[in-house]
Amino acid sequence: MEAILTDCVQNSLRHFMFKNAIFFCERLCAEFPSEVNLQLLAASYLQNNQAYSAYHILKGMQTSQSRYLFAISCFQMDLLNEAETTLCPSNEPGGEIPNGAAGHYLLGLIYRYTDRKRSAIHHFRLALSIDPLLWSAYEELCILGAAEEATVVFGEAAALCIEKQYFYHGLASPNLHVASEGCNLVSSRNFSSEDVSRRQLKNTQVNSLRDIPSNHHGAAISASQPHNGGPSNISLYNTPSPVASQLSGVVPPPLCRNAQPNGSNLNTVNADGSPKSVVNSLVQAPRRKFVDEGKLQKISGRLFSDSGPRRSTRLAGDAGVNTNANTTGVAGNGTSSSKYLGAKLSSVALRTVTVRNSQYWANDNIEEGIRAEIFDDIRANLASANSSSSPGDVRSLDQDEPTVPVGGVVTSRSKVSSGVSEVLGLLKTLGEGYRLSCLYRCQDALNTFLTLPLRHYNTSWVLSQVGKAHFELVDYLEADRVFSLSLRVSPYSLEGMDIYSTVLYHLKEDMKLSYLARELISTDRLAPQSWCAMGNCYSLQKDHKTALKNFQRSVQLNTRFAYAHTLCGHEYVALEDFENGIKSYQDALQIDSRHYNAWYGLGMIFLRQEKFEFSEHHFRTAFLINPRSSVILSYLGTALHALKRSEDAIKIMDCAIFADRKNPLPMYQKANILMSLEKFDEALEVLQELKEYAPRESSVYALMGKIYKRQNMHEKAMLHFGIALDLKPSATDVATIKAAIEKLHVPDELED
Repeated sequence: MEAILTDCVQNSLRHFMFKNAIFFCERLCAEFPSEVNLQLLAASYLQNNQAYSAYHILKGMQTSQSRYLFAISCFQMDLLNEAETTLCPSNEPGGEIPNGAAGHYLLGLIYRYTDRKRSAIHHFRLALSIDPLLWSAYEELCILGAAEEATVVFGEAAALCIEKQYFYHGLASPNLHVASEGCNLVSSRNFSSEDVSRRQLKNTQVNSLRDIPSNHHGAAISASQPHNGGPSNISLYNTPSPVASQLSGVVPPPLCRNAQPNGSNLNTVNADGSPKSVVNSLVQAPRRKFVDEGKLQKISGRLFSDSGPRRSTRLAGDAGVNTNANTTGVAGNGTSSSKYLGAKLSSVALRTVTVRNSQYWANDNIEEGIRAEIFDDIRANLASANSSSSPGDVRSLDQDEPTVPVGGVVTSRSKVSSGVSEVLGLLKTLGEGYRLSCLYRCQDALNTFLTLPLRHYNTSWVLSQVGKAHFELVDYLEADRVFSLSLRVSPYSLEGMDIYSTVLYHLKEDMKLSYLARELISTDRLAPQSWCAMGNCYSLQKDHKTALKNFQRSVQLNTRFAYAHTLCGHEYVALEDFENGIKSYQDALQIDSRHYNAWYGLGMIFLRQEKFEFSEHHFRTAFLINPRSSVILSYLGTALHALKRSEDAIKIMDCAIFADRKNPLPMYQKANILMSLEKFDEALEVLQELKEYAPRESSVYALMGKIYKRQNMHEKAMLHFGIALDLKPSATDVATIKAAIEKLHVPDELED
């Protein structure tokens, strides 16, 4: 009955029938109460977006997987302190984080959102060191501005780590997985790998082992339990006898790599890495004979004769494991694995290892001489087998390359190595482009993305990054083109659509913006990007109150969406509600301290309030984050000029002009500063150049009129004031220009 109920739950999860899974999992827990079954029930609730249910089910449980699932529930409910306490118990300050790479990643997110940047960076780096394919951790490091170059992160060390993970699983002892009873797998979008702790390993009983196969991206929960209704005797970690593991012919389960820790993959991950079937039992496979089995037993007997009772707490290890902890192979999910000798002799274990702190330490009881003797015996046996057997019966080691299962397909180790190299090569380009983009080295990022193959370049994620880079470069027309292409390629993807709506806002494309907002709302009403687009649409129509309501709706849908908080701040400023504007910008910075838009917004508020010291501080902070922004440099120069630091202001304006020759603002501000310093000729020279970039900007001609008036050149002043009025400026500017015309012949001293 238990097996049937468990299989029903698995099938329901695999087909996304979460309510059905919850119903039958409740029956399962009622009939066979155990922590493993409760974990399955909690996982079902989590996939059904009912984190509060999982929270109450798992509260108080102490096993590694339960703690991880409970922490996920707390994180989704915004109970960050409780999530942190669960992952790092105060009574175990040196304890291990559950679920290896995924656990460190989750803890990094908690530290990031509680404004502990250094700790967050530490755990994101730990997650990457355990699992180099945990891309989300690298993304977070890029956002925090602490990512190393992608060529380093996804280099040779990462390739070696990934290969060892595959080879550990592929060449591990088949007896690591029980063949006779159900090894049903449950995956959740929030699951990750199981981490080995010393306390749990110490309590493991050999006679009551139940396997928990797992990988870095989707943890698996064992559901094997006694069928007599008696109490369940479940062990978290399988530690098989080395000798028994040599004689088993069960094919080891393939490594799953489909599920993602950030929740984007909702499939129930099976042992073959596909959602087609749930593995209830592992299939027996014939074992090829390369050496005499009697010889193997003789070797294994000699090798493990000194192991004694310690076998119950050891795992079979590789003869080539280095005693140096820094060079030993570590399974990326933190679980113990077995490695075996030779290309095809995967059943011969050469030494035992003890799991400590997710690292393998070699047992020094085996002498190098014994190992050399074993190798000699094997070579001799192979030679005699080849000489006495026909080629059709026995193939040599060199002729038959070792294979490992990957994603349900058995492939050679050389192909695995080649595939790992190709994946990391792709990640190097994507990672470096994203790192440069987060550092606002946008042109370098664009050049990096251009080196991608066309099939990868024309994907929604890459195109959205390219569009964002053009947006930061204030190349709105090109950003519009790229985002439009992204929508055509993936009309279902909302990646970067909030930025696209801002691009259309700056281009004043009200029709396109209105169409985009309607399309996004119809695609996903619960996406914060959709309501950002709708808010920008109303903001462009100067309906700031309605725009604010839409941005607030976006914040409600995702309270950790920093850009939505910033857009709320912009609308509050437009409504001259500076107090709430400051609060919105501060909320954005609480989520992302490198969100320079919020620093800029705070600087603008303090500039308008004439708090020039505060303004200069916030503009300078924004400048340190994005030193290539011409707009930020312009306002930083304005704040310095207000602080009577005009020489510094002119230098900053020169930098702003150099950063973007097409931006008229720094040239206009520089002319203003030069006029205040009574350097009229230099100011006119700057304005003459500015006329070429902004020939229809009325404020340029109005400023030239003021300078000519100061020089007592009234005719030229009147001419430029007239041109400024002809260019239809705003009502406020019209009043200012007319007032200047009326006082054209009034001396400056009397006018002041």
